[in-house]
Amino acid sequence: MRTLRTIALIAASLAVMSCQYVSGFLHDDKLVAEVGSHKLHISELEAVISNELSPEDSAVVAEQYISTWVNDMLFLDLASSNLSKEEMDVTKEVADYKQSLLKYRYEQKYVNERLDTVVRKEEIEKYYNEHKDIFVLDLPIVKARFMDIMMDSPNYELIRKKFTSTKYEDIVLVDSLARASAIKYLDSSETWIDAVTLAREFGTDYSEMLSRMRESVIEMKEGDRGDVKVASVVAIQKAGTLAPLDYCSDRIKEIIISYRKHRLLSDLERDLLNDAVVNQTVKIYKDEE
Repeated sequence: MRTLRTIALIAASLAVMSCQYVSGFLHDDKLVAEVGSHKLHISELEAVISNELSPEDSAVVAEQYISTWVNDMLFLDLASSNLSKEEMDVTKEVADYKQSLLKYRYEQKYVNERLDTVVRKEEIEKYYNEHKDIFVLDLPIVKARFMDIMMDSPNYELIRKKFTSTKYEDIVLVDSLARASAIKYLDSSETWIDAVTLAREFGTDYSEMLSRMRESVIEMKEGDRGDVKVASVVAIQKAGTLAPLDYCSDRIKEIIISYRKHRLLSDLERDLLNDAVVNQTVKIYKDEE
């Protein structure tokens, strides 16, 4: 058996060949690897490597495929040598898997052709109002602007002065300067995010982060690097309170679509059985005493 290093070199060579040479190589369908009586041919690699991939990415995909194939064949031979005839018989499992797979594929096709994925605002609001108990926050959520900027930046003082302003012209100015000057700048002033996500930017836990908040500003200086991390908290909602509707909208939409999908499958199962009974394609025999 060729070493994995040799196999990797073959994969890389295959990836960088021109189309003309690859075609010739594939015509011969040469072997790439062998494990006992198992053989892997070039044509099998071609089937898993997209023409859209770069030579470098093709080499990675080829190497991974070969490595997985080698391991699979080694385990296959090991299992064949150590399992009994009865243990090797997977006929029932294969049949059951095929049945489940075909059922799943048809259900997906059926749902994809019929599922309405448009959820109106009124439906979201109705669900929210009827199920408020499941939208109580486990964590605080915030709307905030965050930046990590060097304190010796020529724009630092101006940005820091205007950072908490609510005036439109100041917000536009800060956004422009921060994007050009800051090491990192994130604007989530219009979208709710959980406090853990914001705390991750500060490199701390959310409780510590919120304890540093003074007049809607959280500031942490990185002494060794000479930069400062600042967040202007536009809004905050505490844990244990009802989450705002706009924070829950995407989740509610997913719930409603999931319910529609479940209903479609339930209706399919019911209609299938009813049609079978009407057409007498199903007969159930009961033992009579």
